[in-house]
Formats: sequence, C-alpha cells, structure tokens
Amino acid sequence: MTTVGTGNLKFELDPGWPHDMPEGWEFTLASGVGVNSRDEVYVFSRGIHPITIWTTDGDFITSWGEASCLDPADRYNGTFRDPHGIYVGPDDSIWLTDTQTHTVTKHTRLGEKLMELGRRDYANVAVSQTGDHGLPFNMPSGVVLNDSGQILVSDGYANRNVHTFSANGELLDSWGRAGTGPGEFGMLHNIGIDNVGRIYIADRPNSRVQILEQDGTFVSEWTDVINPGAFWYGHDGLMYVVEQGQPTGVSVFTLDGELVSRWRGPENGMEAPHDIAGDSSGNLYIAEIGLEGHGQRVRKYVRL
Repeated sequence: MTTVGTGNLKFELDPGWPHDMPEGWEFTLASGVGVNSRDEVYVFSRGIHPITIWTTDGDFITSWGEASCLDPADRYNGTFRDPHGIYVGPDDSIWLTDTQTHTVTKHTRLGEKLMELGRRDYANVAVSQTGDHGLPFNMPSGVVLNDSGQILVSDGYANRNVHTFSANGELLDSWGRAGTGPGEFGMLHNIGIDNVGRIYIADRPNSRVQILEQDGTFVSEWTDVINPGAFWYGHDGLMYVVEQGQPTGVSVFTLDGELVSRWRGPENGMEAPHDIAGDSSGNLYIAEIGLEGHGQRVRKYVRL
C-alpha cells in the first residue's frame, strides 16, 4: 500500500476503490467529487454517466444526468456539456457548474433540478482589465453556499469574477478583476469557504490561493502551492488544497496558512488531480482528469 502525507496527517491509498464499477462503465475525465451527510460519494465526470454515486466502501448506488444517446461522441446532447465543479449543500442538495453551458444548477440528491443560474449556452461578457464586472456567466467553475444560504459562484475561466446570489437566485453582488494583485485573478479555477465564511479562490495561473471576505476584501494569500485547483474544508478544521502544477499533489493547511501535510508526484498515486472531498471519517477522494486508462479516475486515500 502507498502511504502519503507528512507530519501527523497521513493517508493510505486504496487502489481498489471503487470496486463495484458497472460493466462497461468508466470515469471519463472525473472533474468533481463531493460527499454528502450520508457519506455518499458523488463523482461529476465528463462522460456519458455524468453523476455517479458510491458508498465510501466503493459500492455503486446509482447515476443520473445521462445523455440521450449512450455514445461518448453524443454526450453533448445530455444534461451537461463540460462538467467542472460540484458542491454538496448542508441539506444534501447537489450544486454543479458546467463551463460550456455557462450555468450553475441545483439538484436533489437523486438529480431533480431545482434551480438554474445563468442563461444556458450563452456566454455573458468576457474578462475586463478595467474592473468592470462581467455578468453571469462566462465559463463558471465552482460554487459554495454561505451560512445564510446565499450562493457564491466563481465565474472563473473568462469573467474573473465572484458573483453572490440570494438563496432564490437573485444576483446581489459581483467583484473581482483580471490581474496579479490582491483581489485580482489570472483565473478562478474553483472556490471554497471555511467555517467563518472566508472565501478561498484557486488562482491557478498565479499559483496562489487568495483568501477574501465575501464582499471581495482581500485577507491574505498562500503562495506555497503549485497551481492550486480546488479545496475541501475538512471536518478537522483544515483546508485541503489540490495542486495541478508539476509535480501535482495535495497540501493541507491550517486556516492561518501553516502547512500541516503534503504529498506530491505520481509515486504517491496521483496523475492529474482536479478536485477533492472527504467523508465523515476524514478519508479523502480525489478526482482526476488525466490520460485515458490510468488517469481518469477517482482515488480514495484512507486516513491513518
């Protein structure tokens, strides 16, 4: 078994997870992973079975969001076109971002769509260097909810904004701009939130994590990362960061920015990590979007 991590926070790779993949199925470019209060693991991938649900032991539960034709070439005819981020709400609602339909959608646990933000198939305003805010959305990347139920979206590949919506979908605020300074972004690859409501932005091209208040006020940045891509705020009060540069890996920080644990490189079991989530026991699930046959997968790391 492969053991990863440093200090007192270490994990062991479970190479057999999941063990109950239906015959003929596979994870195609697994872009997102989330875990609900039942310890059900949701995988969001860019294939003909966009959402698959698993037990923490690796048993298949169900799937939803399939294309109308079960042919990988026709997956664009389905519910999703380019799956990116997933967020599990406190009520186990499933929030999904699709960069190519330019939408954020809310679903029940089993896939009924409850809300859609953005105009499907319409990219609204591109990036501006002047500080003008692009309207939602142009390739949104991630979504989180705050304690009030407001919806915060990283409009990340083109608009370089964060948008705040009310719980019923009314646009309340937008902030952010392109650049390299505080509160400026090369890209907002994903968004996270901690227990005190601070926002974490994976500013991947600038190779830093930016931490901001919900109104966009800059708090601090972490630069001891390599092209950060996504976050999981753990039940242990630590922030887990996926790194997509070379070597790829995971770094774990206190909210004050102290490095607690880290592992990088293919020798630690990862090839192309894109998202991260954990279950109630602190085990980790890492979605990968690497090469066909060995890097398009979800890896489970068991906490030791």
